[in-house]
Amino acid sequence: MTAPRAEANLRFDFTGQTVLVTGGAQGIGRGIAALFHDAGAHVAVLDRDADLLARSWGEAGDRVTTHAVDVADADAVAAAVEAVVAWSGSVDVAVNNAGITRDTVVWKMSPADWQAVLDVHLGGTFAVTRAVVPHMRAAGRGRVVNVTSYTGMHGNIGQANYAAAKGGIIAFTKTVAKEVARFGITVNAISPNAATAMVAAVPADKLAEMTASVPLGRFAEPEEMAAAVAFLASAEAGYVTGVVLPVDGGISM
Repeated sequence: MTAPRAEANLRFDFTGQTVLVTGGAQGIGRGIAALFHDAGAHVAVLDRDADLLARSWGEAGDRVTTHAVDVADADAVAAAVEAVVAWSGSVDVAVNNAGITRDTVVWKMSPADWQAVLDVHLGGTFAVTRAVVPHMRAAGRGRVVNVTSYTGMHGNIGQANYAAAKGGIIAFTKTVAKEVARFGITVNAISPNAATAMVAAVPADKLAEMTASVPLGRFAEPEEMAAAVAFLASAEAGYVTGVVLPVDGGISM
């Protein structure tokens, strides 16, 4: 039996804050950006797909700014962060969500496909964090939330590059949390399990098998991942840092 989805009663308020979300044109990233926008924040959405950015956010109004940026390009990320600060005056929350896959078993994996996945996931998380931390240090506060994966902790056949990148994000999260805690900055991660375009592309029989393995009997909606990110970014989570929060319906038990 599939467990019913509970309706959330907690309403977050990020009025006056600026939130930067990578990979925010679709899926979990768009859900995250939309929640922060609905909670009153100014939202900066970074995604390398300019057309999708325009379709997703073109009519969002003056509390949203979009930047067509490949997070694997550290110089482009740094320029985008400076543009966001010029636009709103700060970056209070940074959410590192951008990601790609290039799946195949390791003996068939090209060096290019290995490197591309690491550059986007791990390199992008580094580039954004490196660019926003000086602004957060100056403000004496800040939140960084990274998106990792069950695969980063347990591995998955055909995803050596993805697992290595996501595992690296976990280690990065814990290390940077220790480095910046004294400046009033927290760094945490979520490990999601949501119905995204990647999940939709899975063959029906494999998808049924995957769904059956989830104790709650379903994949989450992106908005449910967004709620977890918002909690970690909130004032209420000010004493939480260096953790990886499983938001996965129980698959990591």
